[in-house]
This record gives sequence, C-alpha cells and structure tokens, in this order.
Amino acid sequence: MTAGAGIAVELVEAQPADLDAFARRVQAAFALAVPAGAAPGMAEPIPSDEDLRESFAAPGAEVLHVVVGGERVGGAVVSVDREAGRGSLDFFFVDPEHHGRGVGRAAWRAIECRYPRTRVWETMTPHFEVRNIHFYVNVCGFHAVEFFHPGHPDPHAPGAGSGQGHDDDLMFRFEKRMA
Repeated sequence: MTAGAGIAVELVEAQPADLDAFARRVQAAFALAVPAGAAPGMAEPIPSDEDLRESFAAPGAEVLHVVVGGERVGGAVVSVDREAGRGSLDFFFVDPEHHGRGVGRAAWRAIECRYPRTRVWETMTPHFEVRNIHFYVNVCGFHAVEFFHPGHPDPHAPGAGSGQGHDDDLMFRFEKRMA
C-alpha cells in the first residue's frame, strides 16, 4: 500500500476469474474519451476484447486492481522487463465515478513503488485523449517522445505502414525516465 495525494492505494493482482469484469471496466473508462462519431458502426468496444486479452497474456504482464478503502476503483496492466529496467504501462484507468479525486496520481505512485528498479516507463495514448495527455505529462512526469501517424506508423501496430490512414493510427508514445 502506498499513499499519494493523501489517498492510500493498494495494488492487488487480478485473478483469472476477474479478467472479464476488468476488461469491461477498462472499456467503460476508455469509452468516455472516444470522440462522437470516431468509430461509426464499430461493433467492438475500445480497446477491443482481443487487444485486452493479448495484453493480459503478454509475457511478464501483470493485471492489477487499484484499490482504495477496500473498493476496486481502477486498474492497470503493466509489463516489466526487470533485467532491462524497462516497464510498459499497457492500460491504466480509474473508474469514471472516481475521476478528479487524485486516485490516478496515487495509483501511478503506487506502480512506481511496486517496481523500484524500473528506470524507464513507456505508455501510449491516442491523439484525441487530451485528459490522458495532461495526466501523463503534467501529473506523472512523462515526456512525449514519438507521434505515430500514417507517415510514421507504429512498427508494432497491426497493419503498420498499410497506408490506410485511420484516426487510430494517431498515437503519442510517452516515456518517463526515473531519477
């Protein structure tokens, strides 16, 4: 357990039986940021079930509940390469009813404390997700290090370089180098 912004946060590893509900909560939190009309006719939520399953099953991935006062109020999926001292924040969310209370800041501090030997953290967010960009840069101390777009596609994204030019190709990559 750690305190940050006056909030005591506990990170609790999710169990396999928790993953479906965890995925729905991620999608509910992310749905608030998707601009109206951004994905007309899209049958699948954002992030997709497939993206979430892949993230949960990735080598070294940990699915963590963010718990405050015994209540699950958010979550994170992190992958840490302990030998390289690098971590990836694959998904991070606070349930909408807990936004604006410092939970995200306290949860991020708890993640940093959980992985004290991680020297570099990385995460990505869509270009339209202004709230995330503010949070990562102004609250957590990340720096934008790359912007992916059709002319500079993410080499790890499916269909990278296909020239399709979709809005979901517009992503910021952030890094935080720890002191």
